[in-house]
Amino acid sequence: MSDETPPSHDEAHAGGLSTRLNWLRAAVLGANDGIVSTAGLVVGVAGATDARGTLLTAGLAGLLAGSMSMAAGEYVSVSTQRDSEQAALALERRELTAAPQAELAELTGLLEGKGIAPDLARDVAEQLTDHDALRAHAEVELGIDPDALTNPWHAAGASFLAFTAGALLPLLAIVLPPEPLRLPVTVVAVLAALVLCGWGSARLGEAPAGRAILRNAGGGALAMAVTHLAGVLLGAAGV
Repeated sequence: MSDETPPSHDEAHAGGLSTRLNWLRAAVLGANDGIVSTAGLVVGVAGATDARGTLLTAGLAGLLAGSMSMAAGEYVSVSTQRDSEQAALALERRELTAAPQAELAELTGLLEGKGIAPDLARDVAEQLTDHDALRAHAEVELGIDPDALTNPWHAAGASFLAFTAGALLPLLAIVLPPEPLRLPVTVVAVLAALVLCGWGSARLGEAPAGRAILRNAGGGALAMAVTHLAGVLLGAAGV
């Protein structure tokens, strides 16, 4: 009986799992941004006024501005990355057409650099080139999957939804309760959500949860304290 264990289903799909984890991590961070920025805004306004309409207007404005800003920023960033990937693939395609033997030698060298014996590296390079030369160079040389380029619209949509989901929590917490309970309910709800986000981001990154939770909740608490103090001072000054 062979001692070799065949690759597991999870190992075979490690790349897909990594991609899904990256998207999930981005969603957690986007929701975290929505929570902190909107909480800071509405808590700050609550320091100056207890008018429900004013709080709702400020919260909605912050939610829409923040979610659109996140989406636009992500779209621009991922579009730039996609343009760079497409340019690199176009250059590789031209080089394969102009100097196929030089590209084969380059691919062989790259495979040797990964620890493959020279003769075997040459055989593998020839087989990969015969099958799909561009894909071989894209994956080995550039680290790009030509069929799975980043999609800026998907990234923008995911950022928009994540930020909006996070921002809805402090917005609802500040406008739904009766006036005496608005601030404490918002603070408790926001800190609980930040603890959850900190724990989730730590789990996804396989890092200690305690530090992530402390940083997340501490940063959110500081943001709310500073903006609330500013609101109280501005309200007292009649601004």
